[in-house]
Amino acid sequence: MKTTASFLRVIGFAILAFFLLELTIDSGEQWAIVKYPIIWAVLGMLILFAIALEIVAATLQRILFGGLNPEAKERFLAAEKARKEKRFGWFKKKYEEMLDSKPMAKEQEIVLDHNYDGIRELNNTLPPWWVYMFYATIIFAVVYLVRYEIFDGTNQTQEYEIEVAQAKVQVAEFKKNNKDLIDAETVEQLTDPTDIAAGKTIFTDNCVVCHKDGGAGGIGPNLTDDYWILGGGIKNIFHTISEGGRAGKGMISWKTDLKPSEIAQVASYVMSLHGTNPADGKAPEGEIWKDENAAIDTIEEKAIDSTKVENKMIDEPVAEDLQMESK
Repeated sequence: MKTTASFLRVIGFAILAFFLLELTIDSGEQWAIVKYPIIWAVLGMLILFAIALEIVAATLQRILFGGLNPEAKERFLAAEKARKEKRFGWFKKKYEEMLDSKPMAKEQEIVLDHNYDGIRELNNTLPPWWVYMFYATIIFAVVYLVRYEIFDGTNQTQEYEIEVAQAKVQVAEFKKNNKDLIDAETVEQLTDPTDIAAGKTIFTDNCVVCHKDGGAGGIGPNLTDDYWILGGGIKNIFHTISEGGRAGKGMISWKTDLKPSEIAQVASYVMSLHGTNPADGKAPEGEIWKDENAAIDTIEEKAIDSTKVENKMIDEPVAEDLQMESK
């Protein structure tokens, strides 16, 4: 038993030393014990030190205890037993109170008259811990009923909606503070005048050589019409600027020269040029590109407008009938 206790103390000491080293050594996302192999040597030395302490303590105890006479040994053991019982006596007492069970020697006091083929039944009371938990569930149920049914507390659906709204605000704030964490799939068209002005500056410094001022088109295609070689829309334009155009004859990739936020700005500026129709605009190249999402929105708007017209046509005869009746 003493050997087991010593073994457990050594293991506990090793685990404590491990966590202390992990907390005190800055190793980034990697475990310190993996990043710095020398820690294994340090841990080994600490474990050997702990084992040496256990051996020394056990040796000293054996020497001191071996020098006692039998009566002194018995008194020492009795004192140790009393000390341990006193240390854990309160917990043991509370544990027995929470169980409230009769010892086997006193089971005759609670034996019922029932007898099933020699099997006796005891009239044990419910353990106090079980009763207390039952009372706690009743109190919880009453509080829950009053909170959510009488005073209209926030239910799970409302909590979900609140958390989603908070998450959207946090995501928007995160995007605002980390504008370069975007790509062709997550980019959105910028409409803020500051972003458009910044995009125009980038376009003027880097793009007018091929596309001319205002996107009329020169070596590169016209950026103001409905025709696109690699597709229009903010996502396609962002991708083309970032990755470059057609291999061998398209424009170069700008992702090494411009940040993602800058590419988003210049792409949004290019979209703002649509329909400006400059006088010296280059002939269309590519194919007509239509935004499918915009088409869906247009269909929905037309459906809403047609519904309004139908309702108006239905309401007009009714209004005329009412006028005739009033006459």
